Amino acid sequence: MDSVGPQRKRLNLRRLKSEATVKVLDSYKEKQEGDRVTMGDKVVRLKRELKYQGTILKIYEDTVLANGHEAHWDFIHHDGAAAVVPVTDDGKILMVRQYRNALNRETLEIPAGKLDAPDEPKIECAYRELEEETGYRTEKLEYLMSLNTTVAFCDEAIDIFVARNLIPSHQHLDEDEYIEVEAWELKDLMQLIYDGKMTDAKTVAAISTYAIKYGAMV
Repeated sequence: MDSVGPQRKRLNLRRLKSEATVKVLDSYKEKQEGDRVTMGDKVVRLKRELKYQGTILKIYEDTVLANGHEAHWDFIHHDGAAAVVPVTDDGKILMVRQYRNALNRETLEIPAGKLDAPDEPKIECAYRELEEETGYRTEKLEYLMSLNTTVAFCDEAIDIFVARNLIPSHQHLDEDEYIEVEAWELKDLMQLIYDGKMTDAKTVAAISTYAIKYGAMV
């Protein structure tokens, strides 16, 4: 006669499956050892060579062993950035319209900018970019979310904050910048996302997350 009941058998099976899953995940944990980086037995980075250094980007060629085969992968380093969802007293969102050379057109975005130095706190960058781009400042920023913009080949990381109780100030644009500031209803921004007319990744993510987090889904 079997002394182990069906319920205990199911519990033991779940435990074994859980332990097996942990072992599989552990085998794929990333290990960094100087310039040589391994991801389990699947990928080993052998070498990283700087190919180009621009104003905001460094472009590298990585030599890797992937599934036992040597390959060359492009990698772009970006120091990071911060962005802000500025909310007016009547609930509108301040957006910036500017020309983007990579797309050869204007885009509608939340205010954002790169770090002045790799170790600059992203929240300090956010305070600065809010005022420089919109002409408004705030005494307090609320953390909203973080994202990596292009995980396939770039390490750019952005922290996004919410600004309320906006205080009028002045724009401080670079000599080659022209930015128009527009106040939008959240529902209209969401409709641009639904229609595929807003394509800037950080802006889509920030507006959608803001709507969800603060119960303003439309």
